Amino acid sequence: MASRRDIISKIAGSITPLYDGREAESIARMVVMDRLGIDFTHLAADYDAECKIDNLDDILTDLRRGRPVQYVLGHAQFCGLDFVVREGVLIPRPETEELVGQIVAATRTGARILDVGTGSGAIAVALTRMIPDADVEAVDISDDALAVAVENAKRNNVSIKFHKADALGDLGALGRFDAIVSNPPYVPQSDRANMHTNVLDFEPSEALFVDDANPLVFYRSIAANAAVMLTEGGWLWFEIYEKYGDDICRMLAESGFRDIRLAADANNKPRMVWCRK
Repeated sequence: MASRRDIISKIAGSITPLYDGREAESIARMVVMDRLGIDFTHLAADYDAECKIDNLDDILTDLRRGRPVQYVLGHAQFCGLDFVVREGVLIPRPETEELVGQIVAATRTGARILDVGTGSGAIAVALTRMIPDADVEAVDISDDALAVAVENAKRNNVSIKFHKADALGDLGALGRFDAIVSNPPYVPQSDRANMHTNVLDFEPSEALFVDDANPLVFYRSIAANAAVMLTEGGWLWFEIYEKYGDDICRMLAESGFRDIRLAADANNKPRMVWCRK
């Protein structure tokens, strides 16, 4: 039987062709902690404890071919909550947690909120858990995504109304909302060459990429819906591609929104925009 340290070293060493040393080590620790049911404090307290990881060879095979560790483990953490993730649905990102934090700080108790392009349901579930008495609804065009979102709402004991709808269509039938939030597809197709295989080969391209000739297509459509659907003074929140911040702010101003703000994430990249009707 090997020690925790040995297994972490084995996993990290096997995936260093795909990841740098620090990321490979982080992935290896995630696998060991998940499969042993321990947190980092307990791991660090005794790296040399002997242990056995079931199906380790299968896990290594998956990781070596670039399958994201969250898909391998079947779940991911977001805003302190646990979410089911699998192929067909984007893995929740830390940057999106920052957007959720901004929304929670600015949103009143009992607000009616719409999440457009909900994916795994991470934003919708987190907002429902973190804003007292929030009335949250969410839409997505993908049946796979909606199935996972419904599962995650149940997993986290929240009630959310989910709808199958196209963010590029008319959402007005859903009614009026105090806040609308979206993390839509925004990566230009030309960026494919710079992206890691664990994203390109496994995560759904329709949730990631937009045509270079029309990169703001989702933002324009959602803003047009928000102009009608938001209550007076209601907030529109976006996660954005860092290169298009100024363009999105300009589009929102031309659409009649006010108090427009472009904000940087923890890595000092402009990744969030919000404004009021």
